[in-house]
Amino acid sequence: MKLLKTLGAAAAMTMTMAGAAHAETVLNNWVFNPTGGGFASGQTVNEYLDVNGNSFIQINPTGASSFSFAEHSVFNIVQADSNSQLFPINYPGGNITATFEATGTGSFGGAFSFTGGTIRMFQNPTNQYGTAAGIYGANLGNQIAEFSVLAGGGGRVDASGSPTNNGQITVLASAAQGSLDAGYFFRENGTDLSTESILAFAFTNANTVGDPTDLLVDEVACQYANFSGNGCNGQGYANTPGYFFVSNNGQLKLGENGLPPVDVPEPGSLALFGIALLGAGAVMRKRNTKA
Repeated sequence: MKLLKTLGAAAAMTMTMAGAAHAETVLNNWVFNPTGGGFASGQTVNEYLDVNGNSFIQINPTGASSFSFAEHSVFNIVQADSNSQLFPINYPGGNITATFEATGTGSFGGAFSFTGGTIRMFQNPTNQYGTAAGIYGANLGNQIAEFSVLAGGGGRVDASGSPTNNGQITVLASAAQGSLDAGYFFRENGTDLSTESILAFAFTNANTVGDPTDLLVDEVACQYANFSGNGCNGQGYANTPGYFFVSNNGQLKLGENGLPPVDVPEPGSLALFGIALLGAGAVMRKRNTKA
């Protein structure tokens, strides 16, 4: 009986490991061309694009310990894998920016998650990020990708609803076939990802911005988020528990769309399981011989 329990545990572990391996979805060694110039002149991305920017968050208490929120963000994307091969320098005209808008729910002093939203990426040859052009210069030029934010992700917040310092925030999103422009995103074999449905995984560290610039308030809070409180009504802006700015820096990864089955073990795992069974049989035969 003890042997059977051990074998059962081994089988469960084998199945779990097989499922985890089969569920891997993040793309590695894909190719990104920030100018839209095609696969041959693109840059291999081992894992992620670096992103940094700012978010304006508005919180609405919905109970003694719960809240809903709306977030509006602007991002600059200047390199991949932190490799210092800067897009605007090494790829002249390849200035990549993004906007992010999402809603979600959470609990004060606990966790929050997203309920939906949109990520839009732009290629702007003249690089006006951080200016009053458009929305902080983040939505100019050609829109090259659009992702729908999926329910889930999120992170942790303090008692006021602000993300914990250096707290990691996760965003899960999906781009339907045709939501990526041709010429920018490729598999390592050269297949243009614009012909596929793709997942996106964003991981950022968030820190409250104590004194956002007037330009950031004007562009992101007043214009993008349609905020009408202090900072947008002739009064001076200051963060409050109900609304505040945070800075973000992190990574954007791509992956396969759809959830692959996790209940079918890999052939190699089945072979290992067979070896385990053979070993168990040998042990049982040895015990029977001694008896």
